Amino acid sequence: MPEDPIAQSELAALTRRFEEVAEQHGREFGIIKSDLTAVRLQVGNLDQKVDRLDGCLDVLGQQMERNQKQIIELLTQLVGRRPDTY
Repeated sequence: MPEDPIAQSELAALTRRFEEVAEQHGREFGIIKSDLTAVRLQVGNLDQKVDRLDGCLDVLGQQMERNQKQIIELLTQLVGRRPDTY
């Protein structure tokens, strides 16, 4: 049975369209994958920065506590003194 040239032409056109769409989806998937990798790196960097900020906040909290203790000590020393003596 001879092959139908119109059917072969249509089949070839459908095959080309399928391959074009598959190629386009492959490129889009690659772009998404690349973007996802970039986002993961940024999240990792942000996580490190948050850890560093936690450390800074701990140090700041310790300094504030030390300063409060000094203020309390100085105020305690001033209690009972006459205002005109200092």
